[in-house]
Amino acid sequence: MRLSTVLDQIDSQDVALPEFQRGYVWNRQQVRGLFTSLYKGYPIGGFMTWNTSVLTASARGEKIERDGSVKLLLDGQQRATTLYGVIRGVPPKFFEGNAQAFTDLFFNVQDEIFEFYAPVKMKDNPGWIDVSALMVDGVEKYLEAHPDISGLGSGELVKFMARMTKLVEIQNREVHIEEVSGHDKTIDVVVDIFNRVNSGGTKLSKGDLALAKICAAWPEARAEMNTYRTKWESAGYKFTLDWLLRNVNALLTGEALFSALSSVEAEKIRTGLKEAAGLVSIVLDVIAARLGLDYDRVFPARFAVPVIVKYLANNGGRFPNAIERDRILTWYIHAAMWGRFAGSTESFLNVDLKAVEEAGIDGLMEQMLRTRGDLIVREADFGGNTIGARFYPMLYMLTRIHGAKDFTTGIPLSAHMLGRNSSLQVHHIFPKARLYEAGYSKEEVNSIANYCFLTQDANLDITDRDPAEYFRTLERDYPGAIASQWIPMDEDLWSIGRYREFLAARRQLLADAMNDVLDDLWHGTKTSDLERTAQAPPELTSEANMVDDLVKELAELGLARAETNIEVRNRESGDLICVAEAYWADGLQPGMSSPAVLELDGNANELNELAALGYLVFTDVGAVRKYAEDLTLQAASL
Repeated sequence: MRLSTVLDQIDSQDVALPEFQRGYVWNRQQVRGLFTSLYKGYPIGGFMTWNTSVLTASARGEKIERDGSVKLLLDGQQRATTLYGVIRGVPPKFFEGNAQAFTDLFFNVQDEIFEFYAPVKMKDNPGWIDVSALMVDGVEKYLEAHPDISGLGSGELVKFMARMTKLVEIQNREVHIEEVSGHDKTIDVVVDIFNRVNSGGTKLSKGDLALAKICAAWPEARAEMNTYRTKWESAGYKFTLDWLLRNVNALLTGEALFSALSSVEAEKIRTGLKEAAGLVSIVLDVIAARLGLDYDRVFPARFAVPVIVKYLANNGGRFPNAIERDRILTWYIHAAMWGRFAGSTESFLNVDLKAVEEAGIDGLMEQMLRTRGDLIVREADFGGNTIGARFYPMLYMLTRIHGAKDFTTGIPLSAHMLGRNSSLQVHHIFPKARLYEAGYSKEEVNSIANYCFLTQDANLDITDRDPAEYFRTLERDYPGAIASQWIPMDEDLWSIGRYREFLAARRQLLADAMNDVLDDLWHGTKTSDLERTAQAPPELTSEANMVDDLVKELAELGLARAETNIEVRNRESGDLICVAEAYWADGLQPGMSSPAVLELDGNANELNELAALGYLVFTDVGAVRKYAEDLTLQAASL
C-alpha cells in the first residue's frame, strides 16, 4: 500500500488509533531520520493494523460516523503521525502530544539533507525548501509561490525540480501492512500483540503497558486521566499519566508494581481513579496550605503522594485530626529532603505502602529512620547548589511558613501578595558578578545558602548591590527583616572576602530553622505563619517565564526554537532521563551543533547520562544565553 493511501485512510477514518495507544513521543531527530530514510529509499518498516467492527472499536479522536469495519493501528503510530503531520501540514485528528516535533521541517536541495527551520541559515535562501508546503502544494505551485527558485539558472532549476519531485514522490512509497483479524482476536489478545510489537521501538514504560491494558477494557481511561492532569496543570503542577496511575494503584491494591492492577476490574479502576484524583487534590491542597509548596518547581517527593493517598483512604478519605495531618507532613518533608524515592522508586514505595497499611504514620517514620539512622538536619545538608538541589524547596518552604520578610518593605512573605507584589523571585544575596570577580567557583556562587526569596520590587530595587552596602540600611529601616531570612547578623560576614564563612553561618541557621519546624510539626505545636487566600499561587522566580523568554529570544536571534518541558529519553533503551526545561533536538544551529538540553533541576546521574549520550548540557539560563551569543557572533563573522 502506498503511504499516500495510508494517509487518505486516516482522513476517511478507515485507519484509526485505538484508545489504548499512548500519545506521540517522537522528537525532531527521529522525524528527520524518518524522512532521510524515505528520501534515500532505506527501509522504514511496515505497519500493523487490527481489523475490527466499528460498533466495538474504541478509537481516539472523532467518533467514527459510519458502519462496517475499521483498521486500528497497532504498530507504526509514531511513523504514521509523523508522516501525516509533515505531509498534510497539520496533526491527525487522533493526535496527542507535542506538534513541534514535526513542525517546520526543511529540505536542503543542494546537500539533500533535512533540518528544522533556523532563520539565520535558511531565511531568503532558496536552497531550503519547506517540506510541508511542498507536499501540500506540489512542485509546480511551490515554484510559483517562490519566484526566487524559478529565477535560478536553467541547470540549477532542473536539478532543484528533480530533487523536489523526488521528495514529493516519497508519498508513493509502497509499505507493507500486516493485518490482524478474526473472531479469535479479542481485545486482550490484541493488547498483548500491541505490547509485544511495540516493545522493540520507542520503549513503553511499565505505566504505558498497564494503561494499554486498562484502556482495552475501559477505552475512555486515558482521556479521563488527562482531564485530571489538565486540572492540576492549571493550578501549577505537572504530573504524568504514570504518576497518576501510581496513585490509583496504591489506592486499589496497596502495591507499587503496575502488575498488581492486572487483576482489577475496569469498573473498579474507574471508581478508583475518581477517588484517587480527589485524594490527590486534598494532598496538594494540604501541602500547599501548611508548607507553602504550591508550585511544580518546589513540589518535591511526588512519589510520596501515593503513600499519603493510601493513608487517607485508610482513614475514610480525611486526616483524623490536625496533629496526625502534621505528623504525616513531617514524614513527607523527610522523604523530600533525603530523596526517599530518588533511587529504586518501586522498592521504597512498596515498603512505605506496607508500612502505612500496618502501622500508619509511626510505621512510615520507623522505615525512614532505618534508612537514615537519624533525621536531624545538619549545616552541610544546605550545602547544595542550583535550583535543582533537594533543599531548595525547603528554603522556599521556610520562607513561606516561618515569618520571612521582604527586604525593602518588611512585609511577611507568608501570604499571597497582591498587585505588583504578586510573585516571589529568587535573589542572590551576594551578587554573582562580584563573587566571580573575587574568584569564587560557580558552585559557591550558586549555593542555596546564597539564595533568598523576595518580591519582584525588592529584587529590582536591590539589583546587584553588595550586602555590605545595603544590609545596614535595611536593618535600620525594617528591623528584623534581615534576620527573618536567616542572615547572620555578624556584620563582618557581610563582606565578600568572608563569603565562605557567611555561607557556613547561614547554612547552620537554616538547618536550625528546619529542625525547629520538623520538631514542632511532629509534636503538634507548630502554627503555620502561612495565610492562604483564594488568589493564584506565587510564581517561583518566574522560572517558567525565564525559560519562555529565553526560547523566544534565541528564536529572534535566528537560532532553533526549543521544545519546553519535554521528556528526554535514552535513544536506545527508551528510558526516561529527565524532563528538560528546554530541548534542542538538533542543536541551537540545526545540523551544525550538538543536541542541547537545559536541565535546571537535574541530579548528577541525569546530567552525566545526558553528556555521555552526546548532549550539550546546560544547567542555567545564563549559560545558554552566553553560548547562543557566541554562536551568533561566529555566524556573523563568516
